Amino acid sequence: MLDQGTASPAVEPSVPKTSGLSALTRRKPVERLVAEGGQGEGGSLRRTLSMWQLTMISIGATLGTGIFVVLGDAVPKAGPAVTIAFVIAGLTALFSALSYAELAGSIPVAGSSYSYAYATMGELVAWVCGWCLVLEYGVSVAAVAVGWGEYLNELLDGTIGVTIPDVLSSAPGEGGIINLPGLIVVLLAMVFLLGGARESALVNTVMVFVKIAALVLFCAIGFMGFKSGNYADFMPLGMAGVSAAGASLFFSYIGFDAASTAGEEAKDPKRDLPRAIMLSLLIVTVLYVLVAAVAVGAWNWKDFEGSEASLAAIMNDVSGQAFWGTLLAAGAVISIASVVLTVLYGQTRVLFAMSRDGLVPKVFAKVSGKTGTPRVNTVIVSLFCGALASVIPLGKLVDATSIGTLFAFALVNIAVIVLRCTRPTLDRTFRVPLGWTFPILGFLFCVYNMFSLDSVTWVVFGCWMAAGLVFYFLYGMRRSRLATDVMASDAEK
Repeated sequence: MLDQGTASPAVEPSVPKTSGLSALTRRKPVERLVAEGGQGEGGSLRRTLSMWQLTMISIGATLGTGIFVVLGDAVPKAGPAVTIAFVIAGLTALFSALSYAELAGSIPVAGSSYSYAYATMGELVAWVCGWCLVLEYGVSVAAVAVGWGEYLNELLDGTIGVTIPDVLSSAPGEGGIINLPGLIVVLLAMVFLLGGARESALVNTVMVFVKIAALVLFCAIGFMGFKSGNYADFMPLGMAGVSAAGASLFFSYIGFDAASTAGEEAKDPKRDLPRAIMLSLLIVTVLYVLVAAVAVGAWNWKDFEGSEASLAAIMNDVSGQAFWGTLLAAGAVISIASVVLTVLYGQTRVLFAMSRDGLVPKVFAKVSGKTGTPRVNTVIVSLFCGALASVIPLGKLVDATSIGTLFAFALVNIAVIVLRCTRPTLDRTFRVPLGWTFPILGFLFCVYNMFSLDSVTWVVFGCWMAAGLVFYFLYGMRRSRLATDVMASDAEK
């Protein structure tokens, strides 16, 4: 859908006349971003997704490993105050979600924060943002897939009494050779995505209802074992522990922006994207806080140490029957699979947008005329994420994902302010309230959470960014469509 409004009387030039160092700040006009929506190599994406399906995509991408698995890593850091850690992470997500909603209603395209940065802060910042999104989506798919294997073993143990041996279900260094379940779930998600966006959205909607039902069931059973004494030592490791847990738990909110990657496949993106983003975040936050409160009330916070499938274990302890834990494990297997599906979808659409702009190879923008999906893109990304899931431990993946996401979200908050200054009359179907207040708070919260992560995570992030910049200067900068358009224009003269 073309930009319905740019009320601005002065339209930005379609080809920025930049060269040399100034090429790093060349911006892609909003009008051009929107006009190119859906266009790929050899075909176009299809607009088939409704507001409800967009909301389910966001919930599907968000609600999963964060509560089913990462809770076991966060509670030992924060104690019962993990509920506060969820609120801190949720506030960070909320401020950024407001900014995402405004930009999604103004620039409804597939690139998410990458495209927003391209329109506001220039090509180099856009590349950095896109590279962070590759880290966010690609690595989080792997992290979620690792968590899926934990619950699959719980389910197998409760139903047929066998589990996948550690040598085939754990990463090297954790007693295994390969995490086979992690690889399998990524490949299954790939198969669904290759069928088409509408078909994948339908499957995801069913899985979202299953995961919500599983968490509601946990709260009902877990509340029966609630002991107020478990809250006596509320903040055993102080605010530092809460901050550390909040930074890790931000991983639980990754995915609410997945709807923004569907901007070129939504039926009415300018209206539906902001609504889907805000509604999904509200539903997810309520469920997270409720589940965390019940979990800590039912178990002593020290018992969470080393427990990857803590919710299922709590169900078994409270009920005294393995049946309920097995049932929750079944729900978790389906739930976490939906996260893999939707986050993998988001990764392919971000790379699709970057490829269309010439910053990554053209193969990622090639669209199948039969299904209207970037099939080669999907296969390449799936194999890469599956390989990560099969060999890298969960904890390392979670923190690497969090820092990349926080950086990208910080840029989105800045983009809102920049776009308001440079295009004040641009048509916006949603505006962040209170002027610049929330975008500034969102930026500060993101930075605060980034600095709560450990030094190893920062080293990994620095190496990732260095690799990305090398790729950009050797490949993307020269092959950028904005650059080639300028050269073509000069040649004609």
